[in-house]
Amino acid sequence: MIKKIIVLLAGMLVTVAVYAAGAQLRADHPDSYTVRRGDTLWDISAKFLSKPWLWPEIWQANPQVRNPHLIYPGDVLNLSFINGPRVGLQPSVHREGEAVPAIPLSELKMFLKDMRVMNSEEVSSAPYVVGLEEARLRGAVGQNIYVRGLQGEPGQRWAIVRPSHVFRGFDQDDAASADLVAHHLDSNAAMVNAPWHEDSRNDGHYGKGDDLGVEVSVIGTAETLRTGDPATLLLLNATQEIRSGDRIMPLDESPYDAYYYPHAPKSVPANAKVIGFADAMDAAGPRQVVMLSIGAKDGVDNGQTYTIFEPGETIHDDVASNSWNRGVGETVKLPDEYVGHVMVFRTFDRVSYGLVMDGLRPVHVGGRLAMPE
Repeated sequence: MIKKIIVLLAGMLVTVAVYAAGAQLRADHPDSYTVRRGDTLWDISAKFLSKPWLWPEIWQANPQVRNPHLIYPGDVLNLSFINGPRVGLQPSVHREGEAVPAIPLSELKMFLKDMRVMNSEEVSSAPYVVGLEEARLRGAVGQNIYVRGLQGEPGQRWAIVRPSHVFRGFDQDDAASADLVAHHLDSNAAMVNAPWHEDSRNDGHYGKGDDLGVEVSVIGTAETLRTGDPATLLLLNATQEIRSGDRIMPLDESPYDAYYYPHAPKSVPANAKVIGFADAMDAAGPRQVVMLSIGAKDGVDNGQTYTIFEPGETIHDDVASNSWNRGVGETVKLPDEYVGHVMVFRTFDRVSYGLVMDGLRPVHVGGRLAMPE
């Protein structure tokens, strides 16, 4: 019986029409590829297709493929030219490890579970840490923390969060304020009245623009020991030292997407661009997370893929000016330059997180989003 199963598996070849979705084969495509640990579906598709975000449509073109995510290390992909180019999957007899994901989920769990974008008023009115056991300046696991404004019962568990970015939208023509749409906040809430209030920073943009929300990071969990004002909580775990001013919020038990289907959006929302970095300073590259100025209210959903363009500079045309003085002639805007692709993996009302999938140059704040090319 086992021998029959092995023969059956070895003979299986699931074929998928490459041109079913208008995809194009790469000029340097391999004839076959053995799936390896650490591969993603995007990486594998990019070896065969010039438009790797079209792989879901390609797989779905064949009803024999029930789940395109069930590709494992050791499986072999073969390219044949029977009735047109086709990519076939030959499952390995001895499959090991987990199925290949569309994107590296293990690297994104922090953004899927521990990052939230919330209404500014909701954040500022949330219960907060007012003090710590023995008047310590920092809280560590196993210590008591004291929280004001908390309503709950003994034994109830909470998330401890810290504001990290404020998102503000500005008019597209307001170039002077463009760098403030994802403004980094002071992490030390004890140093200012409220770090999510821009006026406390005295940086000149308080009250300007459209409030898109506040990003908060989950930095620990705590359990209510005694109710009251302040209430006493036991710090159960923490990724950072807890400080006075950190906010307390309900735990988010909602599951996140385990599978992603990259696809082009029906349209690109107005003024869609990169507004900040989640794990970088001045620029981001492949496999890094960027913040986008569009969200669910703009029709964005997980898996949407965009091309990023670096806006072209505006320079003086010194040749046309026919003058010895440089930089005084008429101006001309240079064309936008292609940077790479970004795929949305988590959306909020007005803001989204995207993973840079590939690129030819670094991604900077202000990068313009367009239909994938």
